[in-house]
Amino acid sequence: MKLFLVLLLIAAMLATVFALIKGIVAFLRTTEAELKSGDGPSASSLKSNKAMQQRILFQGIAIAIVALLLLLASA
Repeated sequence: MKLFLVLLLIAAMLATVFALIKGIVAFLRTTEAELKSGDGPSASSLKSNKAMQQRILFQGIAIAIVALLLLLASA
């Protein structure tokens, strides 16, 4: 059980890093023209936002797994 949770934690951590890199790349692709257009959020801004939301989700999952591992270790 603990081995499975450790592997799940590693997967969540890797997913967090992947989503972070994906969001940073999308953020860096936002051009000045897109920022000044005034037509609302650009496609790259929406991609960056979605990637960062995924990062927060994966971080939450990782924290929950750590908490569960600590709970199992203390029992």
